[in-house]
Amino acid sequence: MRHRHGETIPPPDVWTGRATNRVQWFLALIGAACVAFGIALAVESAWESGVAPLAMAVVGCIAAGLLVLFGTLAFVHVALRVDEECLEVRCGHIGVPRRRIPLSQVVGAEFAPHVTPRHWGGWGYRWRPERGTAVVVRRGEGLILRLGDGHTFTITVDDAEAAVQVIKNRLRPKAPGPSAEPAP
Repeated sequence: MRHRHGETIPPPDVWTGRATNRVQWFLALIGAACVAFGIALAVESAWESGVAPLAMAVVGCIAAGLLVLFGTLAFVHVALRVDEECLEVRCGHIGVPRRRIPLSQVVGAEFAPHVTPRHWGGWGYRWRPERGTAVVVRRGEGLILRLGDGHTFTITVDDAEAAVQVIKNRLRPKAPGPSAEPAP
C-alpha cells in the first residue's frame, strides 16, 4: 500500500470494514409495531366472531412482525474481516448469516463503485444466476470477489478500494526466502 507521501506501508495483519443502512431501522420499527399489535389483539380480545379468527389474526400479526423485524435487523449492517488466510462476512447484530471464504479460493478482487439493491432485487443476502451472490445492505461502493470455481461474491462495504488492495496483496505469491540448505 502507498502512503500519500510516496512511502510504502505494509498492509495491516487484519483489515476490517463495515457498511450500515439506517433506513432499515424504520422497517424494523414497522415489524415491532406488528408484533405489538398482535399482542394487543391477544390481550384485549373483544372479538365476538369466535376464537379461530382471533387466533389467526394474533398469530398472523406476530409472525409477520417477527419476520420483518428479524429480517431487517439481520441486514442493518455487514462486517468484513480479511486476514492472512480468509475473508469473513458477517451480517447484522448477531453475525448471521455468515460466510467464510479462504483466500486460496479467491482468484481476484475488483472495486465496484456503484452497488445498488435494485440490481440485486433488494437488501440482504442475494443470489442471481447471471450475477452471482451478494450481501447488499445499502447502495454505494463495494467489492467483487472472483472465486476459483467461476462464481462471484459482491459485498457492500465502506472503503472497498482499501479492501480490494489488501486482498490483492494477499493473493500475490510470496517470494521465496533464502535457502536454508547448508553449503557443501
